[in-house]
Amino acid sequence: MGVKENVEKSVFILREVKARYKNPAMLSSFGKDSTAIINLIQDAFGYQPFPVIHLDTGYKFPEMYEIRDKLQKEFGFKLIIHRNEEALSEGCSKETCGSFECCNQLKTQNLKKALAKYGFDALIVGIRRDECGVRNEENYFSPRDNDCNFKQLEVTGAGREDDDIGVVSLTDTEFSGWGIYATEYKESNHTRIHPLLHWSEKQIWEYLQKKNATVCPLYLSKNGKRFRSLGCYPCTEPVDSEASNFEEIIKEIETTQVKERSGRNLDKENQMESLRALGYM
Repeated sequence: MGVKENVEKSVFILREVKARYKNPAMLSSFGKDSTAIINLIQDAFGYQPFPVIHLDTGYKFPEMYEIRDKLQKEFGFKLIIHRNEEALSEGCSKETCGSFECCNQLKTQNLKKALAKYGFDALIVGIRRDECGVRNEENYFSPRDNDCNFKQLEVTGAGREDDDIGVVSLTDTEFSGWGIYATEYKESNHTRIHPLLHWSEKQIWEYLQKKNATVCPLYLSKNGKRFRSLGCYPCTEPVDSEASNFEEIIKEIETTQVKERSGRNLDKENQMESLRALGYM
């Protein structure tokens, strides 16, 4: 699909969220993907109906805090900043408890605390299938239980022991090509919604260029370096690049062999899978 078709599909999904959930919110790191979603929400409604949650680890780049505040001022969304104060007070960091447990405490457990405090029944998240193999397994609407674990499989008719068809139904089966999405799930704590699953990195930048969007300056080359993906500063490194504007970034993506998340230290598939099982994005 092209960018126009991508926008139409994402806008449809976002409108489904508003229509079908009582207390939805958006989760944002204020990187390029969540910045794209903020702009898509504006396309869908003309205003920002969803509160935006920033899981502040305390280890974000200063530029990410600055872009957060700029976007909040520009779009006027309700901003919720949430920190795992208990873990931070105990000195949790990459150096003290390792990158995996630091990420678990300051992001995953932080998210669980935010969900318990605010009672959100849906979370809009800016992940894409082309980012890494683990995220390629996601659906547009993904139910989670009280521990943020996936609740996807349920034997319903076909697939029972006395059934020789051998097919197991998915409770969240999607006919996304027809614009049909399951949105209600039994015994789920909340639903994760992924309106960017079908987008590529290049298409994200093409859309941001079209919108002349405000983006974090760390994505733009400075002294021959820029960031392709943004996380906490102890775990994120820049890549070699001379791309300093939207057009140059798009051209670079078309030819580079460097993976988008190559600068993210915590990106081994087994670590991502373990974090995902705990409720990570």
